[in-house]
Amino acid sequence: MPRSTLLPILWICTAAFALRAADPAPPRPNAAKICLNCHQTAPGNIRGTFDNFAGKVNSFQVKLDDAMEVFRYDKASLKVKTHEAGATVEDSLKAIKKGHEVRVEYTEQGGVKTAQVVSVKPPVSLAMNDTISLAEVEKLVALGPEKGKYFLVDCRPAPRFQEGNIPTAVNLPFPAFDKLVDKLPKDKAALIVYYCSGKTCNMSPGSFRKAQALGYTNVKVFVDGMPGWYGRNFGTIAPRSFKEAILDKDIPTIILDLRSQAELGALKGAVATDPTKVTELLRTFPSPKLKPPVLVVDWEGGEPARKLAQDLVKAGYPGVNVLEGGYKAWQAAGYPVVQGKLAAQVTYVPKPRPGSISNDEFTRIASLPPEQRKNVLILDVRNHDEAVNGIIKGALVIPEPTLASRLGELPKDKNLLVITHCATGVRAELAYHLLKEKGYNASFLNSEITIIDTGEFTLD
Repeated sequence: MPRSTLLPILWICTAAFALRAADPAPPRPNAAKICLNCHQTAPGNIRGTFDNFAGKVNSFQVKLDDAMEVFRYDKASLKVKTHEAGATVEDSLKAIKKGHEVRVEYTEQGGVKTAQVVSVKPPVSLAMNDTISLAEVEKLVALGPEKGKYFLVDCRPAPRFQEGNIPTAVNLPFPAFDKLVDKLPKDKAALIVYYCSGKTCNMSPGSFRKAQALGYTNVKVFVDGMPGWYGRNFGTIAPRSFKEAILDKDIPTIILDLRSQAELGALKGAVATDPTKVTELLRTFPSPKLKPPVLVVDWEGGEPARKLAQDLVKAGYPGVNVLEGGYKAWQAAGYPVVQGKLAAQVTYVPKPRPGSISNDEFTRIASLPPEQRKNVLILDVRNHDEAVNGIIKGALVIPEPTLASRLGELPKDKNLLVITHCATGVRAELAYHLLKEKGYNASFLNSEITIIDTGEFTLD
């Protein structure tokens, strides 16, 4: 090939490679997926669910599915728009429940996002005669669709429905409403009850309005939704849903098997359970504060399973489900079973927060002499007035608010694992996200820790 032809080809290939190399990283999401069903998010805004609040360092976190955004704030300028305003900005932030939907308007400088306005999603507004109470829904469900003459619709996206639903409900997700109108009753006077994710969720009101526009005249919204139902009742979950949404994703779940001879075949991880010994069972349960998912299994999803599930709800455990059709339905679907003696006692280990290190592993590493912690740095991100009372031997102290400007003090070693800790885990997680964003190999201790002047420590 002549040199005159070769040079342009080389130039084109080199330019194309340079363009590919310069391709920017995919943009970070600015909204949780569930928010996209009803909202568009403008630049300089983020929609997600409120997570952790760290008043000592004027910071909070917002969760966007598997991602986390960290925001700083100025007490003097931050505005919190909420129907439950506190006396101060910090009181208002503290009042926001973990998991509540928020929109944050922010500015960004040097990679640091500073919140200007936090808008807390308010409850939906509907006329009283357009809603139906929890007690009324309970009565309908007890009767069943045929006797109660109702059509109960879960408007949430399919992945949420698969995690558990109100008994007798069908899943017609709001985003796909127009494609599913043929699933609605033919009788325009039929009672249709819509529900979704709770008092601030717009999916059931949206479905309500669309159904009315189609000419349905007896449409109601159960505003409390799935959270309200779980607070006083058990849910149901189909075998396929449990397999796909829970089992296949290895989500820790307490499975209670009420059957005799369950050792001949049972769901993986099931615990042999005597439904007549609820008090003894509860002694082995984790704290209700952990909100462990619970699945109750009998032969057919009948009265024994429903009674035990309701007993667990009364004991303060939300998120209890009965397997629809019981073990027979699971077996008929051909889903995997295990044989052998079932566990006799409940054990539950919550899924750790992404990036966290277990208490046992942290204790093992931190108990080593500093010179034996190969490729590990313990980074204490508490304030100096806290650290003065005692630090872990060999730990580096950099208060979390100053970490971004002091990254140069960390060893420049790509093999180094930086483990952050504070007093409770909140600031440690903030520091973890900053380090990960800057390319560090990091983890954090998600636990309360007390350190005395000798460097000895205890975890709570």
